[in-house]
Amino acid sequence: MALDEKHKRARMMMMWFGIISMGMMFAGLTSAYVVSKNRPDWLTDYQLPDVFIWSTVVIFTSSITFHLTKKFTAEGDMNKANIAIISTFVLGVLFVVMQFIGFNEIVEAGYYFTGSASSITMSFIYLLVLAHVVHVVAGLIVLLVVIYNHFKKKYSKGDMLGLRLGVTFWHFVDGLWLYLFLFLYFFR
Repeated sequence: MALDEKHKRARMMMMWFGIISMGMMFAGLTSAYVVSKNRPDWLTDYQLPDVFIWSTVVIFTSSITFHLTKKFTAEGDMNKANIAIISTFVLGVLFVVMQFIGFNEIVEAGYYFTGSASSITMSFIYLLVLAHVVHVVAGLIVLLVVIYNHFKKKYSKGDMLGLRLGVTFWHFVDGLWLYLFLFLYFFR
């Protein structure tokens, strides 16, 4: 069933409202981080694990592969689109795995989320990164739906709304991680 333009615009607007809401949530969390930075118990000597740098490269690359999926689908080159969309999923899963490796390195360095050995600084870092991971997992679920529809041949040059929505959300999640990474890396 093809959607008329009114329904397509409504779906796109709903996605943008969701993205704006999520952006506001992270703006609030990073604002709280900035305000809390003035506390006397704030840590300034910690280092983010290097795996977060590599995970940034991975998620950025996944944004490129998802964009290529859309491009190849619009061109009708389904073989390339298949490779690009599966690559996007693999890179998304790899990103999540790398985030948990980073968390493990933080714990091994003696920084904890809760308990007597925790600090407000690390609690913020865990909260920001875990909240982002939740959004990436949501993005992976969206991606699985897009993959299912892709392999059912539901997308074509004239009917790519679901693919466009998925790509836009994925780009948002990627951009959000880039913002969070740079914020946590440079703003101590």
